[in-house]
Amino acid sequence: MGRHRGRYAEEPSSRARRRRGRGGAFAALAAALVIVLGLTVAGVYMFGQADGCGGSDITLDVAVSPELAPALDEVASGFNTEEHQVDGRCVYAEVRQVDSANVAFGITGAGATMGDTESDVWIPDSSIWPRLVQSEAGDAVITETGTSVARSPLVLAELAEHADDSGGPSAWADVIPTSAPGEGGRTVRVVDPARSSTGMGTLYLLQGALKENSPDTATFNTRMTAALQALHQGASPDEEAAFLAFSGGTAEAPPAMVMSEQAVWRYNSAHSEAGARASYVEGDTYYLDYPYIVRSEESDVTRAAEEFRTAVRGDAAQTRILEQGFRGSEGEVDTSVLTEDAGFTEEPPTELATPSEGATNDLIRAWNQLKMDSRVLTIVDVSGSMLAEVPGTGMTRMQVASAAAAEGLQMFTDSSELGLWKFSTNVNGDLHYQETAPIRELQATVEGDTTHRDVMANALGSLAPMPQGDTALYDTYLAAYQEMSSTYRPDRTNVVLMLTDGDNDNPDGLELDGLMSQINDIADPSRPIPIITIAFGPDVQNLEPLQEIAAATGGAAYMTEDPTEIGQIFLQAFSLRISENETE
Repeated sequence: MGRHRGRYAEEPSSRARRRRGRGGAFAALAAALVIVLGLTVAGVYMFGQADGCGGSDITLDVAVSPELAPALDEVASGFNTEEHQVDGRCVYAEVRQVDSANVAFGITGAGATMGDTESDVWIPDSSIWPRLVQSEAGDAVITETGTSVARSPLVLAELAEHADDSGGPSAWADVIPTSAPGEGGRTVRVVDPARSSTGMGTLYLLQGALKENSPDTATFNTRMTAALQALHQGASPDEEAAFLAFSGGTAEAPPAMVMSEQAVWRYNSAHSEAGARASYVEGDTYYLDYPYIVRSEESDVTRAAEEFRTAVRGDAAQTRILEQGFRGSEGEVDTSVLTEDAGFTEEPPTELATPSEGATNDLIRAWNQLKMDSRVLTIVDVSGSMLAEVPGTGMTRMQVASAAAAEGLQMFTDSSELGLWKFSTNVNGDLHYQETAPIRELQATVEGDTTHRDVMANALGSLAPMPQGDTALYDTYLAAYQEMSSTYRPDRTNVVLMLTDGDNDNPDGLELDGLMSQINDIADPSRPIPIITIAFGPDVQNLEPLQEIAAATGGAAYMTEDPTEIGQIFLQAFSLRISENETE
């Protein structure tokens, strides 16, 4: 080209031609270098493209249970540097911490959520959640891959300084009190089972243990009710709150908490100076199994999800997972993490099968029904027969009934509403009943630091029989039913609870037919007000009228000749709230 340009150009002088010739050579060399460098760079780029990514990337959104997220975030970082491809497009995994219940309820709409529930891959803490989604939202895209990313069995944890060296309870039925309040047991902390796999697993373990050791359905319901009541007392809305409550245990009130092995390790990591010790209850236990769930049907996304699934199953990923206190898919464990001095064992406990979605739904329903605050009008008989002594106790029927009712008071949460009436004949002028404590939240402050719970306890303790009083039972039933109907609270369980030692004895008062007619006129199926009657003592000759009243209102009638059994009958009455949801 230089020659062609020189040939057709005006001839310069020879000196200029020589000088320009040397400059042209340098310019040509520089141009050549630029071209070569450009081709080299282009060649390198093209070479990289031959085996690298082309087009737009595929970003895989991975929603992971918070405790597993740190390990999988490391796995994702390594995965993303390896430029995995689908159809020549690079796949990048983005791991997010998302509460498992939040995702499940976001899909089904069956509970409160905090949003942010969409993802391509979902790794909840338990297979409970995808099964619930499938049962309640059949059109949801939920593909189970059969991969358990990590595993962690439930154990019983106690603060190390208060832990019992005897090895702990021998069975799950011994972990939680299953009898009336005041008859022993400890405070057991648990995260709300309606939002926690660990909490749900606790109920499932307990249910199985009680079914195995209860001779009949009624006994099971009563014991399960007592256990649920006890767990409600120690329940927390989330793990953070449960850990805080657990850490505050003392030698006088040493708490226990059902949690996964990994949660014990995590707790100890944050409480190195006052850690917890794990113990293994005999028999099968429930495992958190962290299933790998694909939530897309798009071909490129599902193949990208498969690439990442392969990565999380790899040796490097499993090492990171074990380092975070989890077990592997075959139960393998890093003994330098789950150490023997913290109570952990290398041998994995035997596994209990994951409950079916039906069993899970029933347990959640039973938990929520007992969780719902009660609104109870308690009515106690103060007729003359309550002065009779209960053989073998040195106490009158009145004293025994009052003590039993005070014991039953312990079953109610602070936010429950309770009131108290006494009844006989002409207790308050022409009225056969009288209010001794209004219906009010037990935690409400009445005078100074006095709570309504204290007011109720004092009122029960001060009840005194009327020596000449008879038993205007039916008139009092009607007045109580009318009161509860006119003040009905739809957000609570509205109940009339009657304690009496005799049949209706008021010749000039209401008869059974008249009572039933008026109750039927008032009753509204959408506003149930069950009447529960506990009749005690030898003067109760006929339970049938009380059973008829109970049947008409959805309640129950119990009879015992021994007033000391009232506390246990309270539990049977409470079990009505779960008996319809007995799981198979």
